[in-house]
Amino acid sequence: MAELSQQPLILEGACWADYALIDSGDGRKFERYGPYRFVRPEPQAMWRPRLAEWDADGEFVPGSDEDGGGRWRFDRPVPADGWPLAWREVRFTAECTPFRHLGFFPDMAPVWDWMRGQLSGRTDAQTLNLFGYTGVGSLALSRCGPVAHVDASKKSVAQARANAALSEMAERPIRWLIDDAAKFAAREVRRGKRYDGIILDPPKFGRGPEGEVWRLEDGLPPLIADCRRLLDAESRFLFLTVYAVRMSSLALAGLLAEHFTDLPGTIEHGDLAVREEGANGFGAGRLLPTAIFARWSNPE
Repeated sequence: MAELSQQPLILEGACWADYALIDSGDGRKFERYGPYRFVRPEPQAMWRPRLAEWDADGEFVPGSDEDGGGRWRFDRPVPADGWPLAWREVRFTAECTPFRHLGFFPDMAPVWDWMRGQLSGRTDAQTLNLFGYTGVGSLALSRCGPVAHVDASKKSVAQARANAALSEMAERPIRWLIDDAAKFAAREVRRGKRYDGIILDPPKFGRGPEGEVWRLEDGLPPLIADCRRLLDAESRFLFLTVYAVRMSSLALAGLLAEHFTDLPGTIEHGDLAVREEGANGFGAGRLLPTAIFARWSNPE
């Protein structure tokens, strides 16, 4: 049976050529995305900034309600249709979205590396990316075999396809699916499908393409149950991330443990975090937590 590790982990992301967390503090973070620098809200940055001034091209100013809203304010011109960035061999477009994001989540970089490590040497692995957003994770996984990329947003899936073309990966075996993630997983169970790995990044609240309502606390347990049915003793991993909720990573791990008791492997949990660039170069600054995660892995 899968062994639950009680000790939480920190999965740390470092800066790379096209991304850096420059500084953080006073409820905000200062980041570099290629040639542009931005300030965004970050409630977990409870300390003081290291730098006296943040010279940013733009800042996201949050609205008055804590569940969302706000607008971008720019001090210098920033391309409205985005600009190209890269993570390893994957290229994609960054842009200032109305939801304060920049079109991808840089703290997921160590997760992409970890998943590829679980499938090392494979070119036939079947993987599933639920709530796949703009496809950077799907493109990273496509090196290991076919990927099913599922997202309810037509715009996100269109951007994912564009990122595949930008990466010269348009011919990779990726299924781009505009669908409700929970409904898709349930249908795959009925079809008797299996996967070697699953990654899912569910929102706190969302709507499917036909107006389906998603609430994390209600929808996550049955979705994890279906994901378990899509995996078997030969599968390699499931990776679950959750943002912006009042929840412990241990709660996520407990949910996985309930459904993975009959499989070998290990269940771990903890925080995703990004390390500030720091005064002495990459990897020298503070760690900023960004999300909680739980994962099941089954090494060969």
